[in-house]
Amino acid sequence: MIEEALQPAHPAFGAAVTRSNGSVIVHDPAVLAGPAMDVLVREAVFGTGEARDQARWLIWELGQAVGVRPSSIHDLYLARGRGECGGFTVPAINVRGMAYDTARSIFRVANRLDAGAFLLEIARSEIAYTDQRPAEYVAVMLAAALREGFRGPLFIQGDHFQVNAKKYAADRDPEVNAVKALAREAIDAGFYNIDVDTSTLVDLSKETLAEQQRRNYEECAGITQYLRELEPKGVTISVGGEIGEVGTSNSTVEELEAFMDGFTATLRARAGGMAGLSKISVQSGTSHGGVVLADGSIADVKLDLETLETLSKVARDRYGLSGAVQHGASTLPDEAVHNFPRTETAEIHLATNFQNMLYDALPSSLREDVYRWLGENAKDERKPSDSDEQFFYKTRKKALGPFKRALWDLDAATKETLAAAYDGKFTFLFTQLAVGGTKDVVRRHVKPMAIHRPAPGTAGHVVVEAAPDDADLSD
Repeated sequence: MIEEALQPAHPAFGAAVTRSNGSVIVHDPAVLAGPAMDVLVREAVFGTGEARDQARWLIWELGQAVGVRPSSIHDLYLARGRGECGGFTVPAINVRGMAYDTARSIFRVANRLDAGAFLLEIARSEIAYTDQRPAEYVAVMLAAALREGFRGPLFIQGDHFQVNAKKYAADRDPEVNAVKALAREAIDAGFYNIDVDTSTLVDLSKETLAEQQRRNYEECAGITQYLRELEPKGVTISVGGEIGEVGTSNSTVEELEAFMDGFTATLRARAGGMAGLSKISVQSGTSHGGVVLADGSIADVKLDLETLETLSKVARDRYGLSGAVQHGASTLPDEAVHNFPRTETAEIHLATNFQNMLYDALPSSLREDVYRWLGENAKDERKPSDSDEQFFYKTRKKALGPFKRALWDLDAATKETLAAAYDGKFTFLFTQLAVGGTKDVVRRHVKPMAIHRPAPGTAGHVVVEAAPDDADLSD
């Protein structure tokens, strides 16, 4: 092979980052935490064609080079199921709008608190309405980590990879295959944590709990098997199941047992000793986005902590899982958050409140543009009883995609205001959830793989190799 001379990997980095024969060499890691990363990530999001693909590839390889690698939290969660760690609740943060700046805040706080146990996620529905396909999302999360000098495994999660009940009832195969196709796209991009949500298929008209949960656990087992077949060598994807649709009646131990017993038997019959779930999502009183009142305020949430604690304990003791997962937690009152580690809740999902903070900080002219767009493009979603406040609160997430560039291009003063607010909120959440100082427990249980990809437009194949999570392969 003819040795290719070293050449700059991207004009923004100059001689600090070079490439040769498809390999990226970081000569000065400090440059990754500077403005050059802002240039590269913008190209990865708003660029086109080969320039965009090259930017995404380079961000991935920079992460591999300095030890910022998409990873699975599976082994940490199973260690928790064995009682080897605990006392903290992993926040799973849905990064919707102004994704790069929001994620930078998360990593700033993680660095300050020495936190390693947190997930960055996006749901099937969010991928669509925020206009963030998996490859873009991974590039942005990686770039934000590099920009803030974060080191260690990056847990990127597909949230609510959900089967739509109506579409499933009309024609099962296309709907299940659509979830599988999204999973393949996500895993190829670097999502090594996926929450499978087939709880929409629970049929309460059946007489027994086992029959009520049958379609849920059978389809979840089938999708889990499919995910396992797509795993990169050496990676065990963290897979979550769900027993009750968020916003419905609270889950029970008997429902958890019906689902888990059915799931375990089904997966064993189909795939022998294949790894199963690492966690289970339950319903204990919350709802996605909260319940908005006519004046735009959010109704108080009646969180059933006893249910959450009991289900977490059963999930660990009986099935070896990390515990229960609570969705819809971001609109809970601040004074409730400390209860999650106390009840040994494994994971909580946080989304809507960060979106609220973003909209509250927008310049009035941009907010008016957004609401004007919603009035025209989301009018079919308005109920006759909705006040303006209710309508805009419920639908404004749909504007995040169409206004993505405008949000990325917010003025410096607005971004500084939001950064301070986000830093404060993430500091509060990470502290209340006791994930400060979890970098060590992550390091003990998670061993990220180095997964190198061929540059776009070149021949080659993915190369996977074991490496410690704190590896720094820069020159």
